[in-house]
Amino acid sequence: MYAIIKNGGKQYKVSEGDSVYVEKLDAKEGDKVNFDQVVFIGGKSSKIGTPLVDGASVEGTVEKQGRGKKITIFRYKPKKGARSKKGHRQPYTKVKIDSINA
Repeated sequence: MYAIIKNGGKQYKVSEGDSVYVEKLDAKEGDKVNFDQVVFIGGKSSKIGTPLVDGASVEGTVEKQGRGKKITIFRYKPKKGARSKKGHRQPYTKVKIDSINA
């Protein structure tokens, strides 16, 4: 059984026991989180939401909070001597999926 959930403007395909990196959540390590925006549930019998599946949720446990690899942004304007260099590290939350409630 698997589900497709929405979080942080993105969609993730998850199964029980999976670890997934989602956009940063306000939760500490070891906290339980509940994703109630379930778009699709697949398996022996599929359920498609319009736009969400009624009464469905996915529960998980926060494993870790962190920041991704550094991305360098370099912009310049030719022939003007204007240039800027910036770096960015996107924060994330690693969640282990415990159960899918359909």
